[in-house]
Amino acid sequence: MQRQETIPKTKQEARERLASLRKTIEHHRYLYHVLDSSEISPDALDALKHELVLIETAYPDLVTPDSPSQRVAGAPLKGFKKVRHTVPQWSFNDAFDAEEMREFDERVKNMLLKELGKKVEPTYVCELKIDGLKVVLSYENGMLVTAATRGDGTVGEDVTANVKMIESVPLSLAEKVSGVFEGEVWMAKSTLLRLNKEEVKAGREPFANPRNLAAGTMRQLDSAVVKARSLDVFIYDASALDRELPKTQTEELKLLQDLGFKVNKYFAECKTMDEVIAFWQKWQKRAPKEDYWIDGVVVKVNERAYQEALGYTGKAPRFGIAFKFPAEQVTTVLEDIVLQVGRTGVVTPVAHLRPVSVAGSVVSRATLHNEDEIARLGVRIGDTVILQKAGDVIPDIVAVVKEMRTGKEKEFVFPKFVEDCDGPVERIPGQSAYRCVNRNSFAQKRRKFYYFVSKKGFDIDGCGPKVIDALLDAELVGNFDDLFTLTVGDILSLPRFAELSAKNLIEAIDKARTISFGKFLTALSIEHVGEETAHDIADAFGTIEKVRTASFEDFNAIYGVGEVVARSLADWFADAHHSALLQRLLVQIRVENRKLKIENGKFVGKTFVLTGTLSSMSRDEAKEKVRALGGEIAESVYSKTNFVVAGENPGSKYDKAKTFGVRVIEEAEFLKMLK
Repeated sequence: MQRQETIPKTKQEARERLASLRKTIEHHRYLYHVLDSSEISPDALDALKHELVLIETAYPDLVTPDSPSQRVAGAPLKGFKKVRHTVPQWSFNDAFDAEEMREFDERVKNMLLKELGKKVEPTYVCELKIDGLKVVLSYENGMLVTAATRGDGTVGEDVTANVKMIESVPLSLAEKVSGVFEGEVWMAKSTLLRLNKEEVKAGREPFANPRNLAAGTMRQLDSAVVKARSLDVFIYDASALDRELPKTQTEELKLLQDLGFKVNKYFAECKTMDEVIAFWQKWQKRAPKEDYWIDGVVVKVNERAYQEALGYTGKAPRFGIAFKFPAEQVTTVLEDIVLQVGRTGVVTPVAHLRPVSVAGSVVSRATLHNEDEIARLGVRIGDTVILQKAGDVIPDIVAVVKEMRTGKEKEFVFPKFVEDCDGPVERIPGQSAYRCVNRNSFAQKRRKFYYFVSKKGFDIDGCGPKVIDALLDAELVGNFDDLFTLTVGDILSLPRFAELSAKNLIEAIDKARTISFGKFLTALSIEHVGEETAHDIADAFGTIEKVRTASFEDFNAIYGVGEVVARSLADWFADAHHSALLQRLLVQIRVENRKLKIENGKFVGKTFVLTGTLSSMSRDEAKEKVRALGGEIAESVYSKTNFVVAGENPGSKYDKAKTFGVRVIEEAEFLKMLK
């Protein structure tokens, strides 16, 4: 929860922020709900709305009749016949974390105590929140007569002809009942993949996502187009019925199934809020694996008598709430841009952000990559920005909400002198990045040491940045090899180290003295040489001795190693200082020779991408096993990728695999393939 950071400290600041939020939300609401278009994602729009509600809650006297918090959705399109709903169409309020859900639970119980005059323990029903388009179906004597969109909650659009093209919508019910039923029209991910292949083949731009395409399809004037696009629907509510409604939401879902409606099978009755939260957590992980988009869980009080006692606010039911999954896109304020010097001397601008929760974690920093990226985004200090973090992808600023500008924002100018460089910076020829002219600054040394001991390098347990800082500040280490000459006595001289912790650190250093060839090359922080390039070099040469004597031509001959990387490698190993460092290091450690690239392994010619968390091994271990069988590892998914290995919480790479039609395998299948 980042409520305090979100809420302005003064009423005047709140008034100004609310004015910008209302104007911006209304603009994007019109695009999204009326024109079926979008400039920002639904997650980002939700984030703006959530901030607005939090500020209005803190300053209730600033709520205005035209605030987006006081309305339901969009107006109907003029191209369709208008339909007045017989039952008002409400929208649920949103919750974004467990704390907000516990507050909802407390509100429900307190209100029931007030209304019923006694303490009761309601149960809850959890239903998956499908990201599609709401549809309202009216039946008379069991026959479908009208289908309409939600519209503004009072008046919607008549889409009966289009709904009849959806096979899962019954034209007649199993019983001759009259009533109004609500559900969600959606498009399968697999259908989107099929349609996009057709679009690309025809030379047209592919569709962005299933939700937008489903909404656009429902508003097609030609029903034949709707039929061809294979929409689907889940029905979740009987809002009116010519007989007594069931006593619980669970019974209502069973009734809908009995009448012939398609109901999402993954609903659950929960006795406590802890069970609700557990259901939500489970589906956060499972959601990407379904063939339809799920953006949260709808939680309703199960007992109808309690629902009726709770009633409605002016815009939403009190008995239910939409428990949204952590957004992959949110909005926040960029408070500053700070330059960070990396281990190779490259200077990276880093955005310092107002802390915000995105994809399940609180983020206060995001890279802006380089000067050109700042210019492309047009970002300024003080801007409201859209932050993205999909699955296991690092936080990234994807756009600026320019409508939120007040005129107080400041442009960022790349300085000519950077303190951590101990001097000036220069733009790297042919690149967008700047680097330190002085390649031996203390800041760079620190970063190189951090990387050297990290999991990507020697993986020395208990030797994180704070320990490295202490060792450097005490001048106990100056070069990488000094780490392996440390004694318990040396460590005891550092703050916060006792006998046991000092011994543990020395033991961890000793344990790390043997390292694979690829990881060793990675740990050296050679410019332009990342993890995968290092493994390619290890595959090509087999031993560190051969690499030490290799020429530019030898490096350049390796597949995937271009001239820039080859020159960087040749220059590094030719440098006298580096040669001496290697000589001293090899006295202290053992670099495992690399078996020459396997030509007949079962994975030869196959490329793997790993995503999510594996339970049986680390990603690095999985990569080594793939390479040992002749396979290749890639970090991004492309059409030529052979397998995507999906662990828990797989993230965006899973969805991208579906888009490209790449085979996705679970951890259990992956383990079988390794045997």
